[in-house]
Amino acid sequence: MSLLWVALVLGVVEGLTEFLPVSSTGHLILAGHLMGFVGPRADLFEVFIQLGAILAVVWEYRVRLLRVVASLPSRPEARRFASAVALAFAPAAALGFLTHDWIEDVLFSPRTVAFALITGAGAILLVEALPLRARTHDAETISWGQALLVGLAQCVSLWPGFSRSAATILGGLLSGLDRRAATEFSFFLAIPVMAAASVFSLAKHLDDLQPGDAWALALAFVLSFLVAWASIRWLLWFVATHRFRPFAWYRLALGLLVLWLMR
Repeated sequence: MSLLWVALVLGVVEGLTEFLPVSSTGHLILAGHLMGFVGPRADLFEVFIQLGAILAVVWEYRVRLLRVVASLPSRPEARRFASAVALAFAPAAALGFLTHDWIEDVLFSPRTVAFALITGAGAILLVEALPLRARTHDAETISWGQALLVGLAQCVSLWPGFSRSAATILGGLLSGLDRRAATEFSFFLAIPVMAAASVFSLAKHLDDLQPGDAWALALAFVLSFLVAWASIRWLLWFVATHRFRPFAWYRLALGLLVLWLMR
């Protein structure tokens, strides 16, 4: 398959799945194997196009983010929110730094992704069945205890296929955030998490670039940004009136299909 089609497919897949609780990494791994695009060069593409999805979050929430940053010196609430994001970022960042090479070597395969998809589906259905009571209705008022629980939940998403979005949203729901607040905090937390992971992986795989890759990376980046921006807006609409069960059934069906195809 030509590099043009690889860039188109990966850009769209990343944008569609990064912020939905279905695992963008898992879908990129499956798409890469389906197209025969695997190895260190493929890893570089997958990491780089995540930057487009990060930009989509920054753009969508640019007004709120700029307000928080500008008011850090004067507003305790802004400093508290920034501290909560940093606290939620720390557990997965530390664990990911220590286990990054092992994860890439052992867990980046269609079979492990399939098991993660199925496990994540079970987690979504379990949390949705619990009689949870929301006590926090604004992501910016999240407590440090809630942020820490979300951060610990995010560690599970280091298993490719489980989904960072699913882990953090479920962690938010379990900690007492309502659906929109949990979803928005997941978006905010994605910025430092994905930026750090992207920079780390880019530094590791930059030498794997080949002549002519720049235009394909640029195309995938732009597609990832545009599709992710649309996905963010759709998900915020969806969570206002729906539960997350449809994502669980999709994950379960996809995971079982992958295992059946690999039998």
